[in-house]
Amino acid sequence: MSRRRTLGTKKKIALLVSAAAVAGGGAFVMANASNAAQPTQQARTKAAQDSNVCQGLATALGNNQRFIEDQRANPDAQSAARIENREAVVAEIERKQAASGCAVGESAQDSQAAQPPQAGEQAGGQDGGAAQAGEQVCAGSTVTLSGEGGAPAASSNQFPVGTKLKVTNLDNGKSTTVEVNSASGSCALLNNAAFEQVREEGRFLIRRALIEKVG
Repeated sequence: MSRRRTLGTKKKIALLVSAAAVAGGGAFVMANASNAAQPTQQARTKAAQDSNVCQGLATALGNNQRFIEDQRANPDAQSAARIENREAVVAEIERKQAASGCAVGESAQDSQAAQPPQAGEQAGGQDGGAAQAGEQVCAGSTVTLSGEGGAPAASSNQFPVGTKLKVTNLDNGKSTTVEVNSASGSCALLNNAAFEQVREEGRFLIRRALIEKVG
């Protein structure tokens, strides 16, 4: 009897050890699966961030290319200088595309951009220029950078030089008030310094923007 009880106890211990090993193996498998899922999620997040960066740069490139096309189609005394300036900006944006791993030369255009001015009409002298101070303008427009250097400023194809615009990034609450100092191919483009004041890190496009004419 004593021997049978001893064997029974040993069997029970063996069974418990086996069960623990199986449970431990299951936990190990679950832990490995969880750890494997983390890099996948991180990769998706990085891919989304990279996509935003590339789209922002593509939009900036497209806006500048459209401006150059508009200047060539409706030239004036300053067109040659403007085109030379914007060609340098295009080259800088393409360098940023290469550095960010984006397709160099890929461009997109802001869907809310206004039509180019007609012959004899001053760039920036369209309906947007008649907006009252404090009025929201460029409704639904995204905002990207012009690629130009210098102190914080904006360029526009709807507002004349000297107009003051307040641009708010609704995704992070940051805003900047800048003066339009040149024409562009979009309702409102921020130069590098102004864009840095309102951008989200790693992004070259503001999808949710509030633009107000303040002066």
